[in-house]
Amino acid sequence: MKSFFLTAAVLLIVVSGFAQGTLPSISMYNYRDIRALYLDSVNRHTSLGNILREDTLTERSERKWLYRKLFLEHLVEIRQDDFNVFADLIGDFNVGRSNAGNGKTVWTNTRGAHVQGNIGRKFYFESSFYENQAKMPAYIDSFWLKHRVIPGQGEPKGGDGKYYDYAYVNALMQYSPSRHLDLTLGYGTNFIGDGYRSMILSDINFSYPYLKVTANLGNVQYTSMWAQFMDLKSLTFGQAYEDIGYLKKWGVFHYLDWNVNKRLSIGLFDAVIWPDADSAGRKRGFDWSYINPVIFLRPAEHSVGSSDNAMMGMTAKYKLWPKVTAYGQVVLDEFRIKEMFNGEGWWGNKWATQLGLKAFDLFKVDGLDLQGEFNAARPYTYSFRNTQGNYAHYNQSLAHPLGANFNEFIGIASYGHKRWFARAQVNYSNYGLDRNNDVSYGQDIFKSYELRLSEYGNTIGQGLKTDLIYATGSLAYVLNPKYNLRLEASLTHRQETNSLFINKELIFQFGLRTTFRQFYYDF
Repeated sequence: MKSFFLTAAVLLIVVSGFAQGTLPSISMYNYRDIRALYLDSVNRHTSLGNILREDTLTERSERKWLYRKLFLEHLVEIRQDDFNVFADLIGDFNVGRSNAGNGKTVWTNTRGAHVQGNIGRKFYFESSFYENQAKMPAYIDSFWLKHRVIPGQGEPKGGDGKYYDYAYVNALMQYSPSRHLDLTLGYGTNFIGDGYRSMILSDINFSYPYLKVTANLGNVQYTSMWAQFMDLKSLTFGQAYEDIGYLKKWGVFHYLDWNVNKRLSIGLFDAVIWPDADSAGRKRGFDWSYINPVIFLRPAEHSVGSSDNAMMGMTAKYKLWPKVTAYGQVVLDEFRIKEMFNGEGWWGNKWATQLGLKAFDLFKVDGLDLQGEFNAARPYTYSFRNTQGNYAHYNQSLAHPLGANFNEFIGIASYGHKRWFARAQVNYSNYGLDRNNDVSYGQDIFKSYELRLSEYGNTIGQGLKTDLIYATGSLAYVLNPKYNLRLEASLTHRQETNSLFINKELIFQFGLRTTFRQFYYDF
């Protein structure tokens, strides 16, 4: 499969050499760009990230070079008739205080670089690299002790209680031979849905390699994606493969998004996750049975005699009013019609759902937005017999950070005016934790569902009933919108409560930040 990705990369580069014409460079999207798509009178395809936008030429200023680079422009800007290149040094320098235990200082020191550009009208590329040292809040330390990774940022070199040292990269090449077709080769994350969370495919993960083909045909957008994931929980399979690192697994995803009319959009989704090695330890690799780009793979998965982990899902979006949009998702991991409606709580009724609402310019105040969202997942959803087939990558779920067996309510309010941006968020979740390592109550998707407590009587929240309150507020001033350089202060309260423990933490942070992606610490 390595040769498959390498060949695809070469083809993208070769065909891009024949592209003609000019196009303003495209840069990473930000909140205001996404917001504009929902306010457009045309029903846009908003449920499939990433959204790329044109980087228009900044009006020439008589200011000195240093002022322009700090507040108006990219560090390097090369604009030509047939290509554009933009490069920036990026960083995240913040310091704060947590009241956990006897109190601790928390800080992040991130240095990196980001480059993006286009060649002709049809080829776009971007890449970023981050080197990090950080001392995290106590609950992130607990997450690392359990999963051995920093949320969304991979495995650190050290976690001895002093600080973490870790690095990660993102990269993307996109070739558009016509307005109807986009070919993307990337190393990063993907997101499907209109919500803050996605119960289908989320961007909470560490980067992974993928090949994505997207076709745009009128009101229909259709995407096929093949990806390779890492399984850190399993050991390598045999001495001959010890040098290849962690076990791999594969995934294929299909998503069809149909704008039915100016208000309604409906999406259909399916996915299959399969192991890189079979149960006997023989290397399986990429299964070419799944190269089929047509949606609904369950028949293909069954025809090869496999028991790979297949899922199906549906999304919907409806514009209630010009500035109010409702959205939702349903995911079916495994189910039987008979068991679904008999009310006996069969363990295999594995499903997840989402329902949300976005309102823009609330009370006729420009830039004041509100979002409310409910998410839920039945016990054992996204899990499998082993971690080689569960719906996860690099010790994190490919969907929701809480795994399964939970209910969650989220409220987000934000306000932007010129270069000021304020945001407040409150999460309330209830879920059931495992009481010991020998039995799974269905929240930990890295445990085999064969460790389930019972066949019937399974309900959301079973196990050690736990409540989580997460509230955070931030205020930022954007110094340079070209690469999202901003001064930001935040205050976060987290409280996790059950009959065995109460974990409380209050965290204040202030810093100078430049980020091109969002990290999800709200769990």
